[in-house]
Amino acid sequence: MNLPVTGSTAEELLAEVARLKEHDLPVRGGQVTAYVYDTGRPEVHEAATRAYVEMLEVNSLDPTAFPSVVEMERQVVGAVADLLGGGHGIFTSGGTESIMLAVKAARDLAGRERPEMVVPVTAHPAFHKAAHYLGVSVRPVPVDLDTYRARAADVEAAITADAVLVVASAPSYPQGVIDPVGEIAAVAAAAGVPCHVDACVGGWLLPWLREAGAGVPPFDLSVPGVTSLSCDLHKFGYAPKGASVVLFADPAMRRGAYFASAAWPGYTVINATVQSSRSAGPLAGAWATLRALGREGYLELGRATLEAATALREGIARVPGLRVLGEPESSLVSFAAADDGEVDVFVLADEARARGWFLQPQLSYAGIPANLHVTVTGVTRAGVDAMLKVIAESAEAARLRGPVALPEGLVELVAGLDLEALDDPTFAELAASVGVDLRPGRGQPEMAVVNAVLDGLPAAQREAVLVRFLSVLYG
Repeated sequence: MNLPVTGSTAEELLAEVARLKEHDLPVRGGQVTAYVYDTGRPEVHEAATRAYVEMLEVNSLDPTAFPSVVEMERQVVGAVADLLGGGHGIFTSGGTESIMLAVKAARDLAGRERPEMVVPVTAHPAFHKAAHYLGVSVRPVPVDLDTYRARAADVEAAITADAVLVVASAPSYPQGVIDPVGEIAAVAAAAGVPCHVDACVGGWLLPWLREAGAGVPPFDLSVPGVTSLSCDLHKFGYAPKGASVVLFADPAMRRGAYFASAAWPGYTVINATVQSSRSAGPLAGAWATLRALGREGYLELGRATLEAATALREGIARVPGLRVLGEPESSLVSFAAADDGEVDVFVLADEARARGWFLQPQLSYAGIPANLHVTVTGVTRAGVDAMLKVIAESAEAARLRGPVALPEGLVELVAGLDLEALDDPTFAELAASVGVDLRPGRGQPEMAVVNAVLDGLPAAQREAVLVRFLSVLYG
């Protein structure tokens, strides 16, 4: 974009925004089963939007300048702590930042020269990102391939003298199952290592599911040995994006997440988060959403979510050629092809997308097959029958189309490419040769071929290819 000589009116700008969003997935209605969370209650979203805008220009950098930030954060963090076993918290921009701060605190307090983190293979990649940024090594732990849960014995075996943190998930994102938090926290405590529970997805969902009648095991800071926990409010808290909380059982550990610098002649620098200047809009949006819904609102959404997740699991189990993976305790459901392999889930995803529904593809890894992921939210109950109809129709269409037929040797060719020797235009031409047009304005491409290629590559090559896709997309 060249900066225009004269400014545009608000009406002109909003018209341009509408044009730019032409190919976006819808954020309301429940047809996009990842990335967005919808209560189905427009008045709640309106309240959050108005509060967000009211605080948009308030800077959270200096809490002494804007006391409203301190009071809002105390209320939001207090509500999370009250629900999840107490503790001392920080409001962050999302689960990745919450996890980053938990890893930083554990690393700094341990003071190891070669810090390590014990992480189940189903834990979110945010832990790998934190490890990459913070100089911590990851010791991966396999999961049970029947239940998809980490086993305490495997975690215990992976703990070394350099371990600074042990991780458990409540639930893990890929299959929506809860790791045995009590057992994992116990082995971590016995070894003198902090234990972080990633409840980014489940923290503000599982308590309401439990109250609605679901069997949810203990997972929060009330569990002995759990020293920190992350909980996103922009997921099942239904707040606008940019809202998460990380809780620490010990205030000293929370202080370990902070950053201060006095080694310059400028203003005082003390940050509770990775960011310095940051809008208070997301905090206000979260604050308003929590107050607009209240306990009764969240419990009603929990009941609707539980009913929808149960109906979805049972409905998918009846679709020929599909099977639900594990026994999810949350509202995250993943399903794979049945053992006959007649349905290619990547083709199924493209078929569903053509029918207006987004089902999130997940690649195979560590013995877990390729599958599709559905996040059930409060609005899903009204549309679960329509979703099941689309899944059944798409599965049958995928069966008729057959699995993706990759050109012979394509996966090996991609695996052997020196991607650093290719410029972005050349990589874009390579993508186009397998049917993926990444040029601007081309809409949403079919992804079955790309996912099939990625699925055949080792993790390191997948990551290299994904980085190049991102580079081409942004030009």
